[in-house]
Amino acid sequence: MLIVAYIGFGTSVKRYHLPYVKRRKDIAKVKYIYRRQEDVEKEGIEEEIWYPDIQFTTDIEQVMKDKEVNLIVVNTPNQFHVDYSMMALENGKNVLCEKPFAQTVEDAEKVLEYAKSKNLIAMPNQNRRFDADMRTVQKVIQSGKLGDIVEFESHYDYFNKDRAMSKMFAWIEGIGIHPIDQVVGQFGIPKKVVYDCRSIDFPGEADTYWDIDMFYEHGMKAIVKTSMYVKLDYPKFIVHGKKGSFLMPSLGHQSSAAAKPGPVEISFDPLPEELWGTLSYVDENNQTITEKVPVEIGDYGLIYQNINEVLEGKAEKLISDEQTIAVLKIVKEAENVARYAR
Repeated sequence: MLIVAYIGFGTSVKRYHLPYVKRRKDIAKVKYIYRRQEDVEKEGIEEEIWYPDIQFTTDIEQVMKDKEVNLIVVNTPNQFHVDYSMMALENGKNVLCEKPFAQTVEDAEKVLEYAKSKNLIAMPNQNRRFDADMRTVQKVIQSGKLGDIVEFESHYDYFNKDRAMSKMFAWIEGIGIHPIDQVVGQFGIPKKVVYDCRSIDFPGEADTYWDIDMFYEHGMKAIVKTSMYVKLDYPKFIVHGKKGSFLMPSLGHQSSAAAKPGPVEISFDPLPEELWGTLSYVDENNQTITEKVPVEIGDYGLIYQNINEVLEGKAEKLISDEQTIAVLKIVKEAENVARYAR
């Protein structure tokens, strides 16, 4: 049984964690949410009453010294991820940390090695592996109908001039890390990566555009692309195999969903047919089959299920240490390419 404490009370906790943990009362219970005093004073306590079964506290020691708590979920600004992760490990707690797991590869390695030395779990919350569209793509690939995969293309596009014109290096680390991790989670660590990362409007001053090609054995390539200048809907995923192709439409950006008063409610209802994927392949009789593929249900709670199974000795971590480091290395090199773009 996971007894969970959150460090932080931002959108990530309220939208991407609590609604999914709520559905897994058999394996997880949220005991604490820690908030810094300055955050309480700035943001108020109105939303705390939405969660009467959770203890809110400004005393970090109360959380860390509670022997019942066995999982700390770090949901703070990026610069605090390593400090809180190390604090939790020092107090014998397993750690699930929001991405990026650390701001440098060296810090990530330090946290992972320390966790290993204490026989504890430390893992990034790469929840987009469990998106509805990605789970649908995984199901199609696993069916074998596409044959050997030769090309996998992922888009995380916007039409947002404000973002396009921003002068900062935060977008690959904040957005690009998701599809990069999806590729690594599906196909493993690439043998070669080629980068086109830059700002269209201010080269060398931001990382708002990227086209990252990840190469694998037997000629297979995965492409991760994002642009802030895509006005028309474009497939989220395009997958080509030796027997066929699959197109997965974009399901929209969750971050654009309007907030409502009260705890976030997540729908687990099936999505309409207009959002289903399209699969076309040649079957064993050399006949072309084209069919619609229903969208799988997205479920970010699967990562908690995995952690519980790891602690019970029934599974390995879904996001391995090697994958964590590989993804962070790709992200950091992509940022570096953007800094020197001209």
